[in-house]
Amino acid sequence: MADLVVIVPSRGRPEAARSLADAFQQTCTADTELVFAVDDDDETLERYSELAATPVGPGVTLARLFPRVSVCVVDNPTNMVRALNGAATFAARFVYPAPFAIGFMGDDHLPRTYGWDTAYLTALRDLGTGIVYGDDLLQRRRLPTQCAMTADIVQALGYMAPPALTHLYVDNFWLSIGEQAQCIRYLPDVVVEHRHPVAGKAQWDEGYKRVNDGSMYAKDSAAFAEYCHTTLAEDVAKVQALRGAHV
Repeated sequence: MADLVVIVPSRGRPEAARSLADAFQQTCTADTELVFAVDDDDETLERYSELAATPVGPGVTLARLFPRVSVCVVDNPTNMVRALNGAATFAARFVYPAPFAIGFMGDDHLPRTYGWDTAYLTALRDLGTGIVYGDDLLQRRRLPTQCAMTADIVQALGYMAPPALTHLYVDNFWLSIGEQAQCIRYLPDVVVEHRHPVAGKAQWDEGYKRVNDGSMYAKDSAAFAEYCHTTLAEDVAKVQALRGAHV
């Protein structure tokens, strides 16, 4: 198993997945695996599944360009958080040897800094247990719209994001638990660009409209508030216990 597994939930955007795989090829310097978590009812699933064997020139395939790319097919899909948690908990709990760290990117993120993955792993090893994130050129330090965390956090919590969430407020969760457990680090020199419509870097397709609808904000806002009221303190204590084990 790779040192770092980056999970990218994606639906209906195989072209974006290809661009992300190309960016990994150009920027990764560590033992890093890219995993696309795709719903089993996605009409473009076959194009994702063929991604690692798509010819890009005479005798050249994407698999040779970036050999550590795979697709995790999510059964009975419901939302992005479920896809992320399914892939993350499988990697953290059922793969041997488990990866040291598990990351998240959207299919609209693109790593720009050469060696970004090595920088993430170096910071995480320094923390022992923790979360790191870079500059997405949009939220920057304010929110970790992409991140990587040590796998022991996923193992201890049983998820990478609270299951009550659907799509939004996941980055708020990572920031909250990281700050309260004093184990989150921002790397301003590492750029992982977020090419979101809000930044004027993508079109408002149906997928963006669906997950950024006002009702989705209201639903996930309420779910995150409830999580903070009922469960956050318990999860922070679990992460702090992991941190204490490194002392």
